[in-house]
Amino acid sequence: MAGDEYVDVARIRVGEARIRADVRVALDAPRRRELALALVAERGFVRVAELSDAFGVTPVTARADLDALERQGGIRRVHGGAVPVSSQLEAERPEREPSFEEALAASVEPKRQIGEYAASLVRSGQSIILDVGTTTLQIARALRARTDLEDLTVFTNGLSIALELEDEIPRFTVVVTGGTLRPKQHSLVHPLASSMLDEVHVDLAFIGCNGVDPVHGVTNANLPEAAVKALMLRSAARSIVVADGSKLGEVHLGRVAPIDAFDALVTDAWAPVALVAELEDAGLSVLARDPRVDP
Repeated sequence: MAGDEYVDVARIRVGEARIRADVRVALDAPRRRELALALVAERGFVRVAELSDAFGVTPVTARADLDALERQGGIRRVHGGAVPVSSQLEAERPEREPSFEEALAASVEPKRQIGEYAASLVRSGQSIILDVGTTTLQIARALRARTDLEDLTVFTNGLSIALELEDEIPRFTVVVTGGTLRPKQHSLVHPLASSMLDEVHVDLAFIGCNGVDPVHGVTNANLPEAAVKALMLRSAARSIVVADGSKLGEVHLGRVAPIDAFDALVTDAWAPVALVAELEDAGLSVLARDPRVDP
Protein backbone atom coordinates (compact mmCIF):
# COMPACT_ATOMS: atom_id res chain seq x y z
CA MET A 1 0.00 0.00 0.00
CA ALA A 2 2.42 2.63 -1.28
CA GLY A 3 1.82 6.06 0.19
CA ASP A 4 -0.60 4.71 2.78
CA GLU A 5 -0.13 5.81 6.38
CA TYR A 6 -0.34 2.23 7.65
CA VAL A 7 2.66 0.00 8.26
CA ASP A 8 2.90 -3.77 8.70
CA VAL A 9 0.51 -5.84 10.80
CA ALA A 10 1.49 -6.18 14.46
CA ARG A 11 1.22 -9.63 16.02
CA ILE A 12 1.44 -10.82 19.56
CA ARG A 13 1.88 -14.56 19.93
CA VAL A 14 1.93 -16.80 22.95
CA GLY A 15 1.73 -20.47 22.02
CA GLU A 16 -0.80 -20.55 19.18
CA ALA A 17 -2.83 -17.51 20.27
CA ARG A 18 -2.48 -14.43 18.03
CA ILE A 19 -4.02 -11.04 17.67
CA ARG A 20 -3.71 -9.04 14.46
CA ALA A 21 -4.43 -5.37 14.01
CA ASP A 22 -3.52 -2.63 11.55
CA VAL A 23 -1.05 -0.44 13.40
CA ARG A 24 -0.34 3.19 12.61
CA VAL A 25 3.17 4.54 12.60
CA ALA A 26 2.36 6.07 16.01
CA LEU A 27 -0.58 4.49 17.81
CA ASP A 28 -2.55 6.89 19.94
CA ALA A 29 -3.59 5.87 23.45
CA PRO A 30 -7.24 5.00 22.67
CA ARG A 31 -6.20 2.67 19.83
CA ARG A 32 -3.45 1.01 21.92
CA ARG A 33 -5.91 0.39 24.71
CA GLU A 34 -8.52 -0.99 22.33
CA LEU A 35 -5.97 -3.49 21.01
CA ALA A 36 -4.74 -4.32 24.50
CA LEU A 37 -8.29 -4.98 25.67
CA ALA A 38 -8.89 -7.30 22.71
CA LEU A 39 -5.70 -9.17 23.46
CA VAL A 40 -6.56 -9.67 27.14
CA ALA A 41 -10.01 -10.94 26.16
CA GLU A 42 -8.55 -13.40 23.62
CA ARG A 43 -5.66 -14.72 25.67
CA GLY A 44 -6.99 -14.47 29.22
CA PHE A 45 -3.70 -12.93 30.36
CA VAL A 46 -1.25 -10.45 28.86
CA ARG A 47 2.05 -9.24 30.23
CA VAL A 48 3.23 -5.63 30.39
CA ALA A 49 6.43 -6.56 28.54
CA GLU A 50 4.45 -8.07 25.65
CA LEU A 51 2.38 -4.92 25.18
CA SER A 52 5.51 -2.79 25.40
CA ASP A 53 7.24 -4.80 22.67
CA ALA A 54 4.19 -5.10 20.44
CA PHE A 55 3.22 -1.42 20.45
CA GLY A 56 6.70 0.09 20.65
CA VAL A 57 6.10 1.90 23.96
CA THR A 58 7.88 1.85 27.30
CA PRO A 59 6.74 -0.52 30.07
CA VAL A 60 5.60 2.59 31.96
CA THR A 61 3.23 3.51 29.12
CA ALA A 62 2.00 -0.07 28.80
CA ARG A 63 1.22 -0.17 32.52
CA ALA A 64 -0.58 3.17 32.26
CA ASP A 65 -2.73 1.75 29.45
CA LEU A 66 -3.65 -1.25 31.59
CA ASP A 67 -4.39 0.98 34.59
CA ALA A 68 -6.74 3.06 32.42
CA LEU A 69 -8.51 -0.06 31.19
CA GLU A 70 -8.91 -1.27 34.77
CA ARG A 71 -10.49 2.05 35.80
CA GLN A 72 -12.93 1.61 32.92
CA GLY A 73 -13.82 -1.85 34.24
CA GLY A 74 -12.54 -3.74 31.21
CA ILE A 75 -9.74 -5.71 32.85
CA ARG A 76 -8.29 -6.61 36.23
CA ARG A 77 -4.63 -5.82 36.93
CA VAL A 78 -2.49 -8.62 38.34
CA HIS A 79 1.24 -8.81 38.95
CA GLY A 80 3.08 -8.40 35.66
CA GLY A 81 0.04 -7.76 33.50
CA ALA A 82 -3.75 -8.07 33.33
CA VAL A 83 -6.61 -10.57 33.08
CA PRO A 84 -10.28 -10.15 32.08
CA VAL A 85 -12.56 -9.05 34.89
CA SER A 86 -14.23 -12.46 35.02
CA SER A 87 -11.02 -14.47 34.69
CA GLN A 88 -10.12 -17.17 37.18
CA LEU A 89 -6.54 -17.28 35.90
CA GLU A 90 -5.06 -15.67 38.96
CA ALA A 91 -6.73 -18.18 41.27
CA GLU A 92 -5.75 -21.12 39.09
CA ARG A 93 -2.18 -19.95 38.54
CA PRO A 94 -1.06 -18.04 41.64
CA GLU A 95 2.13 -16.06 41.40
CA ARG A 96 5.01 -18.33 42.31
CA GLU A 97 8.16 -17.00 43.84
CA PRO A 98 11.11 -18.43 41.87
CA SER A 99 13.66 -20.44 43.82
CA PHE A 100 17.18 -19.15 44.39
CA GLU A 101 18.47 -21.59 41.76
CA GLU A 102 15.90 -20.47 39.18
CA ALA A 103 16.73 -16.82 39.78
CA LEU A 104 20.44 -17.59 39.56
CA ALA A 105 19.97 -18.79 35.98
CA ALA A 106 18.14 -15.59 34.93
CA SER A 107 19.80 -12.35 33.75
CA VAL A 108 23.25 -13.78 34.43
CA GLU A 109 25.31 -11.15 32.59
CA PRO A 110 23.41 -8.11 33.95
CA LYS A 111 23.77 -9.46 37.49
CA ARG A 112 27.49 -10.13 36.99
CA GLN A 113 27.91 -6.58 35.72
CA ILE A 114 26.05 -5.18 38.72
CA GLY A 115 28.14 -7.32 41.06
CA GLU A 116 31.42 -5.99 39.66
CA TYR A 117 30.30 -2.37 39.83
CA ALA A 118 28.90 -2.68 43.35
CA ALA A 119 32.06 -4.43 44.59
CA SER A 120 34.16 -1.58 43.21
CA LEU A 121 32.47 0.76 45.72
CA VAL A 122 33.83 -1.17 48.71
CA ARG A 123 37.07 -0.21 50.49
CA SER A 124 39.40 -2.09 52.82
CA GLY A 125 38.53 -1.78 56.49
CA GLN A 126 34.82 -1.27 55.86
CA SER A 127 31.86 -3.15 57.25
CA ILE A 128 29.07 -4.02 54.83
CA ILE A 129 25.74 -5.82 54.64
CA LEU A 130 25.09 -8.18 51.75
CA ASP A 131 21.39 -8.97 51.55
CA VAL A 132 20.23 -12.37 50.34
CA GLY A 133 19.80 -12.78 46.58
CA THR A 134 21.40 -13.81 43.33
CA THR A 135 22.51 -10.27 42.46
CA THR A 136 24.18 -9.85 45.85
CA LEU A 137 25.79 -13.27 45.36
CA GLN A 138 27.49 -11.75 42.32
CA ILE A 139 28.72 -8.92 44.55
CA ALA A 140 30.20 -11.52 46.92
CA ARG A 141 31.99 -13.21 44.00
CA ALA A 142 33.35 -9.88 42.79
CA LEU A 143 34.57 -9.03 46.29
CA ARG A 144 36.46 -12.34 46.41
CA ALA A 145 38.17 -11.43 43.16
CA ARG A 146 39.43 -8.13 44.60
CA THR A 147 42.78 -9.18 46.02
CA ASP A 148 43.39 -5.60 47.21
CA LEU A 149 40.65 -5.81 49.83
CA GLU A 150 41.65 -6.48 53.43
CA ASP A 151 39.92 -6.37 56.80
CA LEU A 152 36.41 -6.43 55.34
CA THR A 153 33.51 -7.37 57.63
CA VAL A 154 30.44 -8.79 55.85
CA PHE A 155 27.07 -9.29 57.51
CA THR A 156 24.60 -11.41 55.55
CA ASN A 157 21.29 -13.20 55.92
CA GLY A 158 22.03 -15.35 52.87
CA LEU A 159 23.53 -18.79 53.46
CA SER A 160 24.73 -18.99 49.84
CA ILE A 161 26.61 -15.72 50.29
CA ALA A 162 28.18 -16.84 53.57
CA LEU A 163 29.42 -20.06 51.92
CA GLU A 164 30.70 -18.12 48.91
CA LEU A 165 32.86 -15.97 51.21
CA GLU A 166 34.00 -18.74 53.55
CA ASP A 167 37.32 -19.29 51.78
CA GLU A 168 38.21 -15.60 52.25
CA ILE A 169 38.36 -15.93 56.03
CA PRO A 170 40.41 -14.42 57.74
CA ARG A 171 40.89 -11.76 55.01
CA PHE A 172 37.13 -11.19 55.38
CA THR A 173 35.13 -11.56 58.58
CA VAL A 174 31.79 -13.17 57.71
CA VAL A 175 28.88 -12.79 60.12
CA VAL A 176 25.55 -14.57 59.56
CA THR A 177 22.57 -12.73 61.03
CA GLY A 178 20.71 -15.76 62.37
CA GLY A 179 16.97 -16.30 62.19
CA THR A 180 14.49 -18.72 60.67
CA LEU A 181 15.59 -20.41 57.44
CA ARG A 182 13.50 -19.92 54.28
CA PRO A 183 14.50 -22.89 52.09
CA LYS A 184 13.33 -21.35 48.80
CA GLN A 185 15.87 -18.51 49.02
CA HIS A 186 18.28 -19.97 51.62
CA SER A 187 17.62 -16.80 53.60
CA LEU A 188 17.37 -16.10 57.32
CA VAL A 189 14.38 -14.06 58.49
CA HIS A 190 12.35 -13.35 61.65
CA PRO A 191 12.26 -14.27 64.43
CA LEU A 192 15.78 -13.49 65.72
CA ALA A 193 17.09 -11.95 62.46
CA SER A 194 16.52 -8.50 63.94
CA SER A 195 18.52 -9.20 67.11
CA MET A 196 21.90 -8.71 65.45
CA LEU A 197 20.84 -6.01 62.99
CA ASP A 198 19.55 -3.88 65.84
CA GLU A 199 23.04 -3.95 67.39
CA VAL A 200 25.21 -3.01 64.40
CA HIS A 201 25.82 0.03 62.22
CA VAL A 202 27.74 -0.73 59.03
CA ASP A 203 29.33 1.54 56.46
CA LEU A 204 27.41 0.26 53.46
CA ALA A 205 24.46 -2.02 52.77
CA PHE A 206 23.69 -3.68 49.42
CA ILE A 207 20.02 -4.56 49.36
CA GLY A 208 18.33 -6.73 46.74
CA CYS A 209 14.70 -6.59 45.72
CA ASN A 210 12.07 -7.66 43.19
CA GLY A 211 10.95 -4.19 42.18
CA VAL A 212 12.06 -0.54 42.06
CA ASP A 213 9.34 1.96 41.21
CA PRO A 214 9.38 5.80 41.43
CA VAL A 215 6.02 5.90 43.22
CA HIS A 216 5.82 2.65 45.19
CA GLY A 217 9.50 2.48 46.10
CA VAL A 218 11.56 -0.67 46.61
CA THR A 219 9.48 -3.82 47.06
CA ASN A 220 9.96 -7.55 47.48
CA ALA A 221 7.89 -10.60 46.61
CA ASN A 222 7.63 -11.92 50.17
CA LEU A 223 6.95 -10.14 53.43
CA PRO A 224 9.47 -11.88 55.74
CA GLU A 225 12.44 -10.86 53.60
CA ALA A 226 11.03 -7.36 53.03
CA ALA A 227 10.99 -6.82 56.80
CA VAL A 228 14.65 -7.86 57.15
CA LYS A 229 15.65 -5.61 54.24
CA ALA A 230 14.02 -2.66 56.01
CA LEU A 231 16.11 -3.41 59.12
CA MET A 232 19.28 -3.59 57.03
CA LEU A 233 18.47 -0.19 55.59
CA ARG A 234 18.30 1.32 59.06
CA SER A 235 21.55 -0.39 60.12
CA ALA A 236 23.75 1.25 57.47
CA ALA A 237 25.31 4.67 56.98
CA ARG A 238 24.74 4.30 53.23
CA SER A 239 22.35 1.94 51.46
CA ILE A 240 22.42 0.89 47.83
CA VAL A 241 19.65 -1.08 46.16
CA VAL A 242 20.83 -3.48 43.46
CA ALA A 243 18.46 -4.58 40.69
CA ASP A 244 18.80 -5.58 37.06
CA GLY A 245 16.76 -3.75 34.44
CA SER A 246 13.90 -6.27 34.45
CA LYS A 247 13.00 -5.19 38.00
CA LEU A 248 12.69 -1.48 37.27
CA GLY A 249 9.10 -0.30 37.29
CA GLU A 250 7.93 -3.49 39.01
CA VAL A 251 5.87 -3.44 42.22
CA HIS A 252 5.53 -6.41 44.59
CA LEU A 253 3.78 -7.35 47.81
CA GLY A 254 6.23 -6.29 50.51
CA ARG A 255 7.36 -2.67 50.64
CA VAL A 256 10.93 -2.21 51.84
CA ALA A 257 11.17 1.59 51.70
CA PRO A 258 10.55 4.60 49.45
CA ILE A 259 13.28 5.27 46.93
CA ASP A 260 14.47 8.36 48.81
CA ALA A 261 15.56 6.06 51.65
CA PHE A 262 18.38 4.77 49.41
CA ASP A 263 21.56 6.56 48.42
CA ALA A 264 21.73 4.95 44.98
CA LEU A 265 20.59 2.18 42.68
CA VAL A 266 23.15 0.00 40.90
CA THR A 267 21.68 -1.57 37.77
CA ASP A 268 22.98 -2.93 34.47
CA ALA A 269 23.89 -0.93 31.38
CA TRP A 270 20.93 -2.36 29.46
CA ALA A 271 18.28 -1.12 31.90
CA PRO A 272 15.40 0.66 30.06
CA VAL A 273 16.40 4.28 29.54
CA ALA A 274 12.87 5.61 30.18
CA LEU A 275 12.60 3.83 33.53
CA VAL A 276 16.07 4.97 34.59
CA ALA A 277 15.10 8.55 33.73
CA GLU A 278 11.91 8.30 35.81
CA LEU A 279 13.85 7.06 38.83
CA GLU A 280 16.44 9.81 38.45
CA ASP A 281 13.68 12.42 38.10
CA ALA A 282 12.27 11.09 41.38
CA GLY A 283 15.62 11.77 43.04
CA LEU A 284 17.35 8.36 43.00
CA SER A 285 20.96 8.29 41.83
CA VAL A 286 21.29 5.49 39.26
CA LEU A 287 24.71 3.91 38.71
CA ALA A 288 25.69 1.47 35.95
CA ARG A 289 29.05 0.38 34.59
CA ASP A 290 29.80 1.32 31.01
CA PRO A 291 30.09 -2.11 29.26
CA ARG A 292 32.74 -0.68 26.95
CA VAL A 293 35.06 -0.20 29.93
CA ASP A 294 36.85 -3.20 31.38
CA PRO A 295 35.96 -3.79 35.03
